[in-house]
Amino acid sequence: MMKLFYNAKIFSPQYPKATAMIIDHGIFILVGSDKDLLETSLNVDQKINLRGRTVWPGLIDAHVHLEHLAEGMAMVDCETRSLEACLNRVRQTANQMPEGTWIRGHGWNQNVWESGYGDASLLDQVTESHPAYLTAKSLHAAWANSRALAKAGINSKTPDPPGGTIQRDEKGQPTGVLFEAGAMQLVESVIPKPTHAERVEKLKALLPELWQMGLVGVHDFDGADCWQALQEMVQAGELNLRVCKNVPFEALETFIQAGLRTNYGNDFLHVGQVKLFSDGALGPQTAAMKEPYTGSREVGVLLLSEKEILDIGIYAANHGLGLTIHAIGDLANHTVLNALSKLRAYEEAHSLPHLKHRIEHVQILDPADLDRLAKLNVIASVQPIHAPSDMKMADRYLGPRSENAYAYQSLITSGASFVLGSDAPVEPIDPFLGIYAAVTRQNLAGEPGPEGWHPEQRLSLTQAVEGFSRRPSELVGRDQRFGQIQPGLMADFILLEQDPFTLQPSELHRIRPLATFIQGTPVFKSDALDLE
Repeated sequence: MMKLFYNAKIFSPQYPKATAMIIDHGIFILVGSDKDLLETSLNVDQKINLRGRTVWPGLIDAHVHLEHLAEGMAMVDCETRSLEACLNRVRQTANQMPEGTWIRGHGWNQNVWESGYGDASLLDQVTESHPAYLTAKSLHAAWANSRALAKAGINSKTPDPPGGTIQRDEKGQPTGVLFEAGAMQLVESVIPKPTHAERVEKLKALLPELWQMGLVGVHDFDGADCWQALQEMVQAGELNLRVCKNVPFEALETFIQAGLRTNYGNDFLHVGQVKLFSDGALGPQTAAMKEPYTGSREVGVLLLSEKEILDIGIYAANHGLGLTIHAIGDLANHTVLNALSKLRAYEEAHSLPHLKHRIEHVQILDPADLDRLAKLNVIASVQPIHAPSDMKMADRYLGPRSENAYAYQSLITSGASFVLGSDAPVEPIDPFLGIYAAVTRQNLAGEPGPEGWHPEQRLSLTQAVEGFSRRPSELVGRDQRFGQIQPGLMADFILLEQDPFTLQPSELHRIRPLATFIQGTPVFKSDALDLE
């Protein structure tokens, strides 16, 4: 069925004055003016007056943990202003759950709690017969109660595992706080896992939540179980979301043996890059820094050496897989860039494809490394919402070095390619919160003031929109399939009541789509919207 949408404001840099578009079989056929398209000789089946509303391309979040996000819908929300408030929420959940079942929570941040970290004994007081495990907002730390520690076999004699640290008190007893994946996995390995069927159902339940926010695609960073669930959804025709599935390192060999390469797949599920972690996070001071954090001796944890990254990169490149590497601290980013420089040389020496490697977060850069991403053609995968979320902590931990942190505009000015995301559930999945943060560098309270935090790093609204649409599709080699409003591409778009370009930047976070379309079909539509 061929449909003509007209009387709209259409965001399409290739067609800056477009007010109308024709869609047929899920494809944009024509984009242009009302006059030209209303007078077209094409046999249009339906003409829809959009009454001056705005059309944007469907939005794509370039860094999401889908399974964690789906699981989080049933978890205790631990993102509170105080430790006591978090404990109250845990208590309320414990009182409603069958005896002995696990209590899961996510979102606590000791940096905003006056009392700092909690401990196992505090959790014990509100969980009674339940084992409890609460992940930090950063996903780089966790808080467990005594029952959970006991089930994991963690006691005073348990050594710190590779890639993780068990926090201990002055007597050497575990406090219940665990840092990084190596330690967190000790508890996570004993938590009953959802069945495959449960995982599929949770992911299916998540999709409408994403559509309502204007999302038509994501780049996922969860594990192989999530990949299997997504595959089943594709086969059943139930994955109406464009997913780039990055390869967890622990599943690398499985992907290679299956002959899967970066960009292999279809428009709804395709393979991304191999995910590595080079360091931790800023909040627990595990991000690897060249110099100690302000007022501390800590320099963080470098999880992979330059040689280790290079060796993995060579092995992956020989099998057609690129790298996507988590790097927060300036030492981590420097180490990753050194390794990728040598990997580029290897690709050229062995006539291998110039793979699209990416760095996730790129939060703190030595100024000397700023232009290296552009020179190496390494994509900066950044999450604008992290800047206002972390700004007070960054100023406290980094001092003057915060000028070189979350430097998104500087990266773009240097010529680096970029994509934008949320890191959900570390931050909310709503892309308009990310767009607001990118443009204003403010939190939702308007702090630190009208100019924002390090205002020289603000993005333009056009940069923000493209960072959540065209650029993520370009990164996965599908910019000629979707990600923009232009003829020949999939008709993925969202409908907005107002044109965001006419709003004050402070209003951007309040935007809610009226409808979301994937291949010309509405997957979400406001009850108040009439498109007849």
